[in-house]
Amino acid sequence: MSCGAGIDYSVWDHIDVSDDEDVTCPFVDTPSLFRMRHRARLEKMANLQKKGEDLENNSAECKKSLEEAQGHLRQLEEGSTEGGEDGDEERQAELKEVQAKLTELKKDERMFKNMIKEYQRDKKKLPWNVDTINKEGFSKSILNIKPEKKEEKVDKNKTIVDLYAEEIKHFGMLRRWDDSQMYLSDNPHLVCEETANCLVVTCIDFEIDEKQALMEQVAHQAIVMQFILDLAQTLKVDPRGCFRQFFSKIKTADKPYLDAFDHELELLKERIRRCARIRMESTMKELEEEERQKRLGPGGLDPVEVYKSLPKEIQRSFDEKNIQMLQESMNKLDPEEGKYHLKRCIDSGLWVPDSGDGDDEDEEGED
Repeated sequence: MSCGAGIDYSVWDHIDVSDDEDVTCPFVDTPSLFRMRHRARLEKMANLQKKGEDLENNSAECKKSLEEAQGHLRQLEEGSTEGGEDGDEERQAELKEVQAKLTELKKDERMFKNMIKEYQRDKKKLPWNVDTINKEGFSKSILNIKPEKKEEKVDKNKTIVDLYAEEIKHFGMLRRWDDSQMYLSDNPHLVCEETANCLVVTCIDFEIDEKQALMEQVAHQAIVMQFILDLAQTLKVDPRGCFRQFFSKIKTADKPYLDAFDHELELLKERIRRCARIRMESTMKELEEEERQKRLGPGGLDPVEVYKSLPKEIQRSFDEKNIQMLQESMNKLDPEEGKYHLKRCIDSGLWVPDSGDGDDEDEEGED
């Protein structure tokens, strides 16, 4: 990787913050945050998956109908050449009908192809998260290594992060070049894009928790992994076969190369801070809306909003919990205005009339 070449950070622009239950923040109720974000993400992924399946099924059905129509058309064309004049008009009418149907089916087939392409584009734009970035890192290897024994094979249903979460966390905390190189030598399976993605997600978690020192430490290791991956791409080799080359270069690098590394590190940290701010703002809005939904009264109104809209005297009567003051304040209002405020208080749960006094209140408001 040359010094002038920058890292393409666009792959990290759509990473959702990890919603592990052990992540805490003084401003966010973690269990609520975990349930809400995880539920919403799974629902979105399920809906997108169902959309893709429906498109595939409809496209297959259209293709089947198209093949049947083409076969029918060939039969009619052969019949028109072999048959006599009897029934020629009927055959021609049926031929036109099948041709028209064939045209429509071809049009539908093109439409489904375009819709499937659009669906695939939307799927690629989905933000990464712990449910989507965890995939098999390598399907093959060009390294000369011994084949794994049966009992040593990794369960394919498990993901990179599920399997190696502790190892990735340990690598993120290493500081010296030699320690990082030695650890990757012992754990070459960590040299993959999934590790870099996981480290970035961890950085965002630390930034949200206001643990800047830990964020900067893990960000350094994320850039190390990204430089290794970029070097492998330049050399067109498996990243597990060139990480030693990166460490040899970085330990003896000249100032421009080290400056390039530090520059990319600062860019990543700034992106992490910006991403964390956006995620926190979004999370706070979601939590505020969740709290608002919990507050809604029997009539579907928010008591906080209703309280702010009340005249000052009525607000004071609620503050002091003075029913007589509330009645006197209501009597001073125009009857229609009094009924309006009283109904909103009841719908929001600010005022809960007794079962025997509710009619009296209404009549008093009407009077």
